[in-house]
Amino acid sequence: MTKSNHEVVVITGASAGVGRAVVREFARPGIKIALIARGLDGLEAAAREVREAGGEALVLPLDVADFGAVDAAAERIERELGAIDIWVNVAFAGVLSRFVDMSMADYERVTRVTYLGQVHGTKAALQRMVPRNRGSVVLVGSALAYRGIPLQSAYSGAKHAIQGFHDAIRSELLHDGSNVHVSMVQLPGVNTPQFDWIKTDLPKKPRPASPPYQPEVAARAIHWAARHRRKSIKLGWPSLEAIWGDRLASPLLDRYLARTAFSGQQDKEPVSPDRQNNLYEPVPGDHGAHGRFDETARSWTSQFWVTRHRLAIGAGLALTGLGALTAMLRDRRK
Repeated sequence: MTKSNHEVVVITGASAGVGRAVVREFARPGIKIALIARGLDGLEAAAREVREAGGEALVLPLDVADFGAVDAAAERIERELGAIDIWVNVAFAGVLSRFVDMSMADYERVTRVTYLGQVHGTKAALQRMVPRNRGSVVLVGSALAYRGIPLQSAYSGAKHAIQGFHDAIRSELLHDGSNVHVSMVQLPGVNTPQFDWIKTDLPKKPRPASPPYQPEVAARAIHWAARHRRKSIKLGWPSLEAIWGDRLASPLLDRYLARTAFSGQQDKEPVSPDRQNNLYEPVPGDHGAHGRFDETARSWTSQFWVTRHRLAIGAGLALTGLGALTAMLRDRRK
């Protein structure tokens, strides 16, 4: 079997957190995975996991904020591994701070990585997939794509931007009758190392605003989205609560978050004076997929089962309703 007959997957942010969990979810015999991130230690560790699973790995240390580097990487991937089948955009950056306290350099950096990083990956992928008329791109979003929260204005704004970008390019592909599919997965809070390296100017350690999900939950949803032609997957009941809460009572939600989200995103322990952050440079070491919240993190959500089987559930409810209506009509005839 030639290289072009193997599935080729590209994952950005592959060194740690959700991206690392996605690597593990895709890893299997015969798979070819291109691993993109800045941290070489984590990339090399991820590559070993792919090879141990029987796959082939290509390590590409680069910054997704640089489109030239991303496009050159895509060219190398196709030259060494074969035509790209799936491209997953996971890489992001964040700053936990009041907007008025943030430097514009930090704000721009978050935007370039979190928003333009996904634009760059998608551009590199579509330039190669569209002429072949096949392929799948996954954008990784957040419930914050629909509902911004205090202390995360840069990240929230970037995720909102990705949502609009997704709508636009999906419509363009539909207009052209393309078989290339672009989907978006909106994640809830996830137990990843980000809370130990996200830049913050707050006095206490960052933490998720609500009990998070394990990164494997996110990885399963992303893997499923890459192989099914669903426009969007909103993962976890907290994501749906945030989205529908904003739609139905946005001004009240503003006030609720003003009261709860400042303390809710800070742990009890103070930030260490020698704490490193990864905004401009990766934090050395292999950080894996999990953060420090394993004791409270959730490993499953019924909501993902519901969204995967929504057609069958809808058909079942329709049949149940039809049966009840038929029984009622029969009773009236008696």
